[in-house]
Amino acid sequence: MLKVNIVCVGNLKDKFFIEASEEYSKRLTRFCSLNIKELKEYTNLNNTEQIKIVEGEEILKALKGIVILMDVKGEALSSEQLAEKLEKISQINGEVSFVIGGSYGVSQSVKAKADLIVSMSKMTFPHRLFRVMLLEQIYRAFTITNNIKYHK
Repeated sequence: MLKVNIVCVGNLKDKFFIEASEEYSKRLTRFCSLNIKELKEYTNLNNTEQIKIVEGEEILKALKGIVILMDVKGEALSSEQLAEKLEKISQINGEVSFVIGGSYGVSQSVKAKADLIVSMSKMTFPHRLFRVMLLEQIYRAFTITNNIKYHK
């Protein structure tokens, strides 16, 4: 069973995001071992580069397996392509870490550690909403791979 880690800066505060995250997390237990690692979001440092460096150090400590960085400038994948990539990862490595950076993005060291940089859209989303969207897409990928009627 594939181990899926979501490494994200910040935490969920709104009840509806928490409930949506919990729902997809519950659905995913059928297909993978899911671990969500919330890291502190730094807002009190001197500048955005310093924030990215400090958050980046924490992100790097939490990474395991193949690293997929979610970034607006990354490669756009269809749901089917994400399903194929997760299937290959499960056969090769058995563990994947998806990274959702902080409000200012991630440091160069995190980008350098990424095996793949993926974008869901050229649009910008709130981090809390994006986490739910990522969980949904991971769930969708597993349903595609397992021929379960969900993806249309």
